[in-house]
Amino acid sequence: MILHALFLLVLSATALAKHVVVDWDVTYVYMMRDGINYRRSIGVNGQSPIPPVYATRGDTLILNVHNSLNVTTTIHAHGLFMRGMSYMDGPAMTNQCGIPPGESFTYEYHLEQAGTFWIHGHDHDHSADGLRTAFVIYDKEPPYKYDAEHLFTFEDWFVGKFTERAELVSSPTMPYPPPHTVGFGLINGYNGNTTKPIKFEPKKTYRIRLINMSSTYWYYFQIPGHKLRVIEFDGVQLAPAMRYSVLVTAHDSDELNYYYKVKMYADFIPTSPGENPRFYSGLVEYKQDSPVKELPDIDDSKLIWVEDIKMTALDKQPPLPVDRSLYLWLGNNLLSTGQRLDHINNITYYAPLVPSLFTAMTTGDLAMNPDVYNNRTHPVVLKHNEVTEYGPSLDGFTSGNTFSPLRDVIQIPSFSYVKIRFRADNPGVWLYHCHVNVHGSPESLRMLMTFVEAPDVLQKTQTLPKKLIRHCEMSGIKASGNAAGNTGLDMAGLSPVPYIVSKSIRKQE
Repeated sequence: MILHALFLLVLSATALAKHVVVDWDVTYVYMMRDGINYRRSIGVNGQSPIPPVYATRGDTLILNVHNSLNVTTTIHAHGLFMRGMSYMDGPAMTNQCGIPPGESFTYEYHLEQAGTFWIHGHDHDHSADGLRTAFVIYDKEPPYKYDAEHLFTFEDWFVGKFTERAELVSSPTMPYPPPHTVGFGLINGYNGNTTKPIKFEPKKTYRIRLINMSSTYWYYFQIPGHKLRVIEFDGVQLAPAMRYSVLVTAHDSDELNYYYKVKMYADFIPTSPGENPRFYSGLVEYKQDSPVKELPDIDDSKLIWVEDIKMTALDKQPPLPVDRSLYLWLGNNLLSTGQRLDHINNITYYAPLVPSLFTAMTTGDLAMNPDVYNNRTHPVVLKHNEVTEYGPSLDGFTSGNTFSPLRDVIQIPSFSYVKIRFRADNPGVWLYHCHVNVHGSPESLRMLMTFVEAPDVLQKTQTLPKKLIRHCEMSGIKASGNAAGNTGLDMAGLSPVPYIVSKSIRKQE
């Protein structure tokens, strides 16, 4: 009888889970997304912006991607654990070779998390040119009650393609610090001042999901005259790649409408009236014909802003005991090419000739040796289930606090530090990088490194999809061997990386 009940329970849980199938034909789309500049964007199925993707915890998302671009592309589902499927993570030359033009690949995500995420391109910085959208995973039994929800996506949009901006900041012929380009703000895909109203009904409680999908800019969000209760977060302000959810309860009456207000800014770009910061607003509509209550703008310093460092997770897990400490420092060096490029521990990232995951899967016992991935990828090999902490207090740096919530992005102000602690319980190869694209791009300032987690366990538990191997071969890339595609530690064929001429740490302007 007990076995019968257990069988029914498992069967019921399986029946509730479903396959969510999404088909994407990644294409170029020409349009004025900011309402001002007509330029080429990257969209799907001839459409830009890309519609959000919705699923429920326990589902499997099947994302069928066809590449109709003239270069390779990949897809990354930001914030997902990818447990047991590192090969689905997406960063090009870390977890896979790019999908060649005219080819297809199916990403399969087993959704063990609930929350607010996003999906974006991870090859040739396609995310910055439009290949990005919201990804909401609902919880079957949400810990908070609310009546309805609204989704806000924030993007920055520039006159030129990302490759043009990357050249501007990384060219040896440009002055240092390099000149900055300023972007426009998009809210839910279009000019931030043309967003449709959000509807409120008296006394109802709404969940508002906020996603910063921009490549460079930070955002502030407020609804004057209303209290916002934070229930999900990934930052202090909405820095690139961060997300928030807030609960807000509508007023008792529909006699007045209100405005929500958004500030878009980057404090490392010189202040310029009308350009940095930019301000946007939209209508919170209680009743179509009701007047809008105009509330005066309040100086940022007088507002109560969320400090995520003081918040705790619902499960209130104690800090993990530490097995190993890493010390990472970030800066910018002058290299022998005449370029000033970023570094982590004086290592500027250059991609290998074989995806690092493929190296971890095909080099046997040698996969535990960081040298097999070559120093150009800044590899750190982690033992299975070891707890690693990184982030020292350094002389002259601003002291901070420690906190426990689970994170996938964290903001580090200039000349400050953070401590991060995690358990290496997810075998795979994971790219660690700055999410301000000009810094964290392997085609720009190159602030990246590679975590190789438990390659010995990885080899026993995961198998590379044959189609990923085929895509490498189609692009003339080896699908096995060390970082150079050779056996052992023979790195013949890898071009030398530039050497450091002078070391420096760039201060924010």
